[in-house]
Amino acid sequence: MMALSLLSLCAKVVVGDHSLATHWLRWVPRELYGPLLEASFAGCKPLAVGELVQKWPERRLRVGGRRKRGQRPPCRLCVQALLLAVVRGLSDQRFALRVLDLCGLQAEEPQTVDSMGGWSLTIAVCTMVVQAQARERKRLRGLVRDKEVKGERGQCKRVKDANGAKSNCGEDSAEFFGGVNLIKGVRRRMEIKKRQQNWRLEGDGKECHSSLQVRADIFVNARSWERVYAALSAAGPLELQCRYLHVEEVSMTSIGILLDFLPPRGLLGVDVRYSNLGVAGLAHLLPRLAAFPDLSSLSLHYCNLDLRRDRPGQEEALRDLSQGLAQLRGLQRLSLTALRLPGQLRVLLSSLPRPLEVLELPYLSLRAADLAYLSCSHHASSLQQLDLSENRLYADTLPAVRHLLSQASGSLRRLSLRGCGLSDDLLGPLLPSLGCCSSLRSLALALNPLSAAGLVKAVRTAARMPSMRWMLYPNPLEDYQPGLPEMPSSAQLMEWPLYEAANLSATRNLLHKVLQDCGREDIMLTCDLLSYDHDLAE
Repeated sequence: MMALSLLSLCAKVVVGDHSLATHWLRWVPRELYGPLLEASFAGCKPLAVGELVQKWPERRLRVGGRRKRGQRPPCRLCVQALLLAVVRGLSDQRFALRVLDLCGLQAEEPQTVDSMGGWSLTIAVCTMVVQAQARERKRLRGLVRDKEVKGERGQCKRVKDANGAKSNCGEDSAEFFGGVNLIKGVRRRMEIKKRQQNWRLEGDGKECHSSLQVRADIFVNARSWERVYAALSAAGPLELQCRYLHVEEVSMTSIGILLDFLPPRGLLGVDVRYSNLGVAGLAHLLPRLAAFPDLSSLSLHYCNLDLRRDRPGQEEALRDLSQGLAQLRGLQRLSLTALRLPGQLRVLLSSLPRPLEVLELPYLSLRAADLAYLSCSHHASSLQQLDLSENRLYADTLPAVRHLLSQASGSLRRLSLRGCGLSDDLLGPLLPSLGCCSSLRSLALALNPLSAAGLVKAVRTAARMPSMRWMLYPNPLEDYQPGLPEMPSSAQLMEWPLYEAANLSATRNLLHKVLQDCGREDIMLTCDLLSYDHDLAE
């Protein structure tokens, strides 16, 4: 740790003055490029970033990835300098970089100042790919022009030697070939042949650089679709590859076009949001995804999918969806939000050949039959994360939920029951089943109508679980101002005014006192929805 801290401090000092870069950069060993680049990002030194990347000595450079707690994402200027340096480095025969990994580089917090989110970073990366293609075309055009000029000069020389002329080549060539008219004809022939010459030069691999793979998470909406399409379809020195594809408000046809240009290998996840897919669109999308063997995550959020048996043709649509999901043999994570699938969970999940590890089903209006199937399915014993938020639970669904928890007790690590209408009478019978989940690390119970006494019981149960580290608790009913309905919904709990901060502080102190009495001060308690999700992500 001391050596690493000293190295970081020295790297910060070295990159602090860009005017000295020309002096120290040529003496830097290759193993110090990484610490210097990290210091340049941390200190927001775009000029140093550009210098280091343009002379990067390794074949691989990864800039994104998981950030340490408290570490800020790179500033916008540094990211732009990085991309510009890559384009400039392509013209240098000594440029060693062949794989640029930008996955996870985007800033996920919208309040982060002077950083690039997923959408803006996608535009910047795609612009880099298109610019590199344009530079390569210009370079190839220059090579073709030079070859044509050399060929014409050689022809002029041969004519002069044959006729014994002593005038200069430009005058002789003009006389012999008809003066200026021939010069124009030569230029026209050069323009006509340039496309064929471009492909020939690219094909033989002798006069063009090897391609550089750019791996990134791609975010696409209706405004950025054309730019992303241009980058994916570009034939140039940069090959854009996608790890996670995030699509928002894009039609099924446009999504299919992008999928056709993605390499089969490397795509790990697809996230579609606010796109009017419908049943037919989703049935058309799933077979397309089967072409990507590495696909492990599929998320569909608010895609206007309404499956009800009272509509004509729904049986066939369900069968098509089931067959499409059956082709996703590597799927480990499935997230379905607000797709209105009451009573249809068996039809969808039973066709998956591999047990799911992550299953998120918020706002699906699940019924007792859905939960009963899930508790007996081949997914139950493999679930590590389960989200049943905003699916109202009743007395007749408790047996299925208890059985599901018992089946997943050895593997379940994260459980979310937000806004499920869990009162004291409903949560009480679930607590023994929750206590048996020996691997559970986080529990979300926010937006449930619990009293202070019921909340204390829940915290005591969590304290007896050895792996528990995070708990998102609801504000007890006593903290709300008068007028709240007897069985309030999650929306009412979200909007109803609370008492002054003194009451909230009293509740927090009470729960912390419960943890102290149980000897579990290592459990993080919070009632803040946003901070809970952010802390779990870190």
